[in-house]
Amino acid sequence: MPRNFKEALLFTCLMCGLMVSGMSLWNLWVLDWIGVAAFSWHHFFTGFLPGFVVAFLLDMILVGPLAKVIAFRILHLLKAHDKRWAKILAISGTMVLFMVTCMSLYGLLYNAQTITPAAYGRAWLTNIVFALPLNFLVAGPISRFILGRLQKTLPGEDVVEDFDDDDELPTII
Repeated sequence: MPRNFKEALLFTCLMCGLMVSGMSLWNLWVLDWIGVAAFSWHHFFTGFLPGFVVAFLLDMILVGPLAKVIAFRILHLLKAHDKRWAKILAISGTMVLFMVTCMSLYGLLYNAQTITPAAYGRAWLTNIVFALPLNFLVAGPISRFILGRLQKTLPGEDVVEDFDDDDELPTII
């Protein structure tokens, strides 16, 4: 988990890059599968950078702080705030819900679609079914692995991330 602002920026870039890539590929594949538009790598590459910028800004300014507040309230109510795995599940879960909510709207706007409750609902459902496993099984573990390899141990630590000691409360999530 990130321990300072620089590590938080790196982790956010990794997560946003992996999630935007995965979700873009998913949506392009779904559109191809249902016959709306043929899959195109051109669409993937032209849509990646704007999608990444929007996801990064949402994560850093709005969704990230809000999701962490809600996740920690849930953890406190469940009395699981001292378990690292519970923090990962709570923060990642709330992040996915809020990011899918915002990025589904972004996708409709970016592709100049008419925004109706039905269109938004379809987009949201299409995205949530892929975003949850992508976040929990691919993007999160890869991002935490890379961050863990780049982090230096703090004074008094033997290792950077130690899931054996779940009683330790990290100061920065």
